[in-house]
Amino acid sequence: MNGASREALAAARESLDALADNTSVDVAKLAEELDAVTALLDREVSLRRVLTDPAQSGEAKAELARRLLGGQVGGETVDLISGMVRSRWSRSRDLVDAVEELAATADLTAAQRAGALDDVEDELFRFGRIVESSTALRAALTDKSAPASAKGGLLRSLLGGKANPVTERLVVRLVTRPRGRSLEAGLESLSKLAAARRNRMVAVVTSAVPLTEQQRQRLGAGLARIYGREMHLNLDVDPEVLGGLVVRVGDEIIDGTIVARLDEANRRIAG
Repeated sequence: MNGASREALAAARESLDALADNTSVDVAKLAEELDAVTALLDREVSLRRVLTDPAQSGEAKAELARRLLGGQVGGETVDLISGMVRSRWSRSRDLVDAVEELAATADLTAAQRAGALDDVEDELFRFGRIVESSTALRAALTDKSAPASAKGGLLRSLLGGKANPVTERLVVRLVTRPRGRSLEAGLESLSKLAAARRNRMVAVVTSAVPLTEQQRQRLGAGLARIYGREMHLNLDVDPEVLGGLVVRVGDEIIDGTIVARLDEANRRIAG
């Protein structure tokens, strides 16, 4: 997002955080209702254009949101959406993206309250690796001709009873309503949101063999010192790296594998 939309999203995140800090607020219900609003705004293009029309006053748009949503969702959701449409948005689609992010964040907050946020983070990562390794599964989940109900049923059969309910809800929403994103991009976005719940960054660590608990702790502490923030490690094993580690933090890659060092030596010899 750019300009006005970025500022509006930042304000919406602060509003959601204020609600999440109140333990009397049912954040799982809030997530469900925000997801329903996302679906409504994604479906009703004219409505979201009206709610983001810069020619209309913020209060007029907030009143419209209250009339439409009042009695359909809880007061917290109405207040949150009303506040969002008072803000200026660069594009009408940005409003939908923002509500969708808040829905996911509310679900992750529910997991955090239950002490299950680490499980959800790990399950999202592992599911991404499963999809990456199975061409047939990825094809089934991204088939545009397949009905959303069939994809949802497939996911529930795969994840039901095996993954945290929050993980299942997040993945089902992503697959049944991708909204133009690739499955991989959507899963990465969810992982980043999960990490942000604890003000952490995500490091994807690939090693030739599984790391010991001591190695994990030492690596996590080292990365935290480098980046100045707590780091959540998503661990992957790939024998082809031959030794050492490949660490990816956002767009930055720290490659300390034997393969990388051999390649560098070869470049120096050739040069």
